[in-house]
Amino acid sequence: MWFGSWLEERLMRSTGLDSNLKVVLSRISKALLLLVSLLLSLSLVGIDLTVLSVFGGALGVGLGLGLQKIASNYISGFIILLDRSVKLGDQITVDKYTGIVSQIRTRYTVVRNGDGETLVPNEQLVAQAVQNHSFSNTNVRVATRVQADYAADPEMVLALLVEAAQDIPRLLPQPGPSAFLVLFGDNGIEYELAGYIADPQNGKLGVQSAMNRAIWRKFREHGISIPYPQREVRVLGNVAMGGHGGAVEELQKAYNDLASAAGGAAP
Repeated sequence: MWFGSWLEERLMRSTGLDSNLKVVLSRISKALLLLVSLLLSLSLVGIDLTVLSVFGGALGVGLGLGLQKIASNYISGFIILLDRSVKLGDQITVDKYTGIVSQIRTRYTVVRNGDGETLVPNEQLVAQAVQNHSFSNTNVRVATRVQADYAADPEMVLALLVEAAQDIPRLLPQPGPSAFLVLFGDNGIEYELAGYIADPQNGKLGVQSAMNRAIWRKFREHGISIPYPQREVRVLGNVAMGGHGGAVEELQKAYNDLASAAGGAAP
């Protein structure tokens, strides 16, 4: 165990090896050292290893049936490290978890985000679809959406959104921020502002917050309102109310009195 720890420390300090290869070599070396130590210890105390063959076979079958998940996670961990589909420092999304891969252990992978660290079983990274935001590019896309009133000119809104993202420090100038008209909603037109960051390990929420604050300031400066859901209530007369027009009139009068008392005017 001491020699395995020393060897792992030397491997991790090496600059000529890939990070995944370092982990693979350290795991294999520790496993081989433990196996050799066990066999040598049994031989030194005079135990014939051939006697343990039958017992080892039965034990292996039992362990294989009872520890299928552990064995699957263990093998999946080596597959992940060898095929380099997920590397240390990558930003991934698996199931409902999104974060930075900080560790790849024997049974699980540690995914770190703003809420803490999530231990994702290695089998899940092999058997399920995994979105690797850093697979071919270290730059990660950050986007936020906002609605604007239909009275605002879409071309002006798109220009203001791009202008709002120019002063955000972590957004990359190349590729620069871009704005899109997404859809025509019930209450307003929905837009998306997107950009790229080169340091996803520091999180995306701070950049999204800065983008939202910049959009708010730009909209206020140019008088663009962000719509909110509105509902219209109609009070029908005698025909629709089945002869209860008197009650409707009393309700309307009471509403008018309340509006007058509050200093407003009833619609």
